[in-house]
Amino acid sequence: MRDIKQLINQMTLQEKAGMCSGLDFWRLKSVERLGIPKVMVSDGPHGLRKQKDGASDVNDSIKAVCFPAGCAIACSFDRDLLYNLGILLGEECQAENVSILLGPAVNIKRSPLCGRNFEYFSEDPYLSSEMACNYIQGVQSQGVGTSLKHFAANNQESRRMTASAQIDERTLREIYLASFENAVKVGKPWAVMCSYNRINEVFASENKKLLTDILRHEWEFDGYVMSDWGAVNNRVEGLKAGLDLEMPGSHGTNDKLIIEAINKGILDETTLDEAVERIVTKIFEFVDNRQDAIFNRDVHHEAARKIATQSAVLLKNDGVLPLNKEAKIAFIGAFAKSPRFQGGGSSHINTYKVSSALEAVSNVTSVSYAQGYELDVDQINEELVQEAIQVAKSSEVAVIFAGLPDFFESEGYDRTHMQLPNCQNELIKEVVKVQPNTVVVLHNGSPVEMPWIHDVKGVLEMYLAGQAVGLATIDLLFGRVNPSGKLAETFPLKLSDNPSYLNYQVVDDLIHYREGIFVGYRYYDKKEMNVLFPFGYGLSYTTFEYHDLVLSRKEMLDTDELVVSLKITNTGAVAGKEVVQLYVSDLTHLTIRPIKELKDFVKVELQAGETKEVQMTLDKRAFAWYNETISDWYVGTGEYEILIGKSSREIVLKDVIKVQSTVKLPFKVTANTTFGDLMKHETLRPIIESLAKQIDISNVGQEIDFNLELIQDTPLRELRTIQNIDNAMIEYLIQTFNHYLS
Repeated sequence: MRDIKQLINQMTLQEKAGMCSGLDFWRLKSVERLGIPKVMVSDGPHGLRKQKDGASDVNDSIKAVCFPAGCAIACSFDRDLLYNLGILLGEECQAENVSILLGPAVNIKRSPLCGRNFEYFSEDPYLSSEMACNYIQGVQSQGVGTSLKHFAANNQESRRMTASAQIDERTLREIYLASFENAVKVGKPWAVMCSYNRINEVFASENKKLLTDILRHEWEFDGYVMSDWGAVNNRVEGLKAGLDLEMPGSHGTNDKLIIEAINKGILDETTLDEAVERIVTKIFEFVDNRQDAIFNRDVHHEAARKIATQSAVLLKNDGVLPLNKEAKIAFIGAFAKSPRFQGGGSSHINTYKVSSALEAVSNVTSVSYAQGYELDVDQINEELVQEAIQVAKSSEVAVIFAGLPDFFESEGYDRTHMQLPNCQNELIKEVVKVQPNTVVVLHNGSPVEMPWIHDVKGVLEMYLAGQAVGLATIDLLFGRVNPSGKLAETFPLKLSDNPSYLNYQVVDDLIHYREGIFVGYRYYDKKEMNVLFPFGYGLSYTTFEYHDLVLSRKEMLDTDELVVSLKITNTGAVAGKEVVQLYVSDLTHLTIRPIKELKDFVKVELQAGETKEVQMTLDKRAFAWYNETISDWYVGTGEYEILIGKSSREIVLKDVIKVQSTVKLPFKVTANTTFGDLMKHETLRPIIESLAKQIDISNVGQEIDFNLELIQDTPLRELRTIQNIDNAMIEYLIQTFNHYLS
């Protein structure tokens, strides 16, 4: 058994400081005399972006397999799919001697404008966390680590290295940290990557509350914290706060600052030792699980194809899909020939091959093709448009391949609008004039406006579906695979509908999260706003019926578990998969909450006519909200509605459970405590009624009805006015109430 602490005791101060920063852009330092090897980390998360050995350009990466991006795979709502994807990525890391894959990325999709949304899973923290957890476990099952990122509240690219996310504690906990929480607690990543930005004006890289108090103490994270590349502001303060590893290295500059701080007594050497221990432990965990692995790129390409088919979302189908291979079909749009299948920036994969829809369809049927628009500029090319019109006219069905080109969305900058290129919108507008049977296939990393939605017969959202996108698209269009994806984010009608619209701009390096917990569907549902497509929405080539909802109990303590079961039947003619979504609605009205929140989901595969039973289990957190008074999760006593939906907007089954809280909230009576507050308190209400008979206000029951709204907001001090009670008696009442509360 290797004694890590003993190894650290043998290291010089210089060696220990050195272990806390990178050797170069991708590798950690070694201590050869003690047998500590250098290891490599590499960008992910949807493929391996490993720099070639000996390459001077960090972007000169090996040929690898590009799997669908986070924006796509989250729409699968399939835990097993994410686990199996992780296995594939872990195999590739082992084959390429990569110790940690930098991913998954679980930042919340606060706004459709974020240039990096294509890497992220969802607007919903529960879904995001579940996807991440299974991805992490899959990768790490291969003896390779993951680095969960970007911790935390990095929800836009504009001024990401300096701006401060101004977020109240409840919002931070319920939305932005919740996306990470279960991924850490259950997934147990080897590393967590801190973000560039500040949170409430403290850099993430030196935020002790996040890196130590929450991450290590509350969530019991036992891996190491690494910086995003160039995210370190003050290295010594960062180390104190819990930032173990700086990446990449600073050519020794920050190592010297660490040594100097220890020598001056500013930094305790045990803090450095603990950081080194965490880093070295994970280095050896990789070394001890090292495999001489190989992987078959063609096999992984086929896996990428399957993942893409399971992630795509059928948004509209007025009987035009699946396509008949005997029909006369036109493929229109440059993306049919040159698909956009991944995002720009640090996750960009050097793919060894890419399948286009135009190439893939040749194995099914012959189609006519027209380019329609240019990819490198947003300018209407009349010649290309006219060619597309003629091709559409002479066909029975037109399939237009549209989406966002590379220069519209990327890491490093945010979008300024939610529109497709104007040249594409105009193309669709002109084609539908001559061909009513028009289908739009979308390649994009985040929602887009669809001014043509009522004019087309079908819309298939592929997102950024990886290098096998063409094969997957053809599988879906021709019904070889039944679409089963559900939207992991809301598509609003227009950008200004988004809850962050008024506060997304960075002002004085501050980003105000004034929408609070009302992110995504939580906002749209609360506002009863029309949306283009709701969260959790997606069509199929078959139909499903939900029935026989059963709750394991009708009343429970907040410490109990609730088992929710129901049956689902495939009532159509073909096999398909359906995502059963469970939402919880708080009926207690004890605090401001969303109308409903996703708390579980199951993806079910059913043959035509088949019925299956589905079970989901809810614990305390399914009913809880973050109560800042007690700095903990709290379930109020009262009724909660269990909602089963096909989306956040289509609820098909419901029932009610009564939950009893086992937590007593602190309550102290003062002169400004209102009668309403007193009467709502189960302990104090009978006391009030009893005291009213003992003091010289025996007629209070006739003169003042404590249930009347008139006095609900009246403070105790007003007894001086309404009952001529002196201050001494009011103080006596206050002391009495507090005595019974103690």
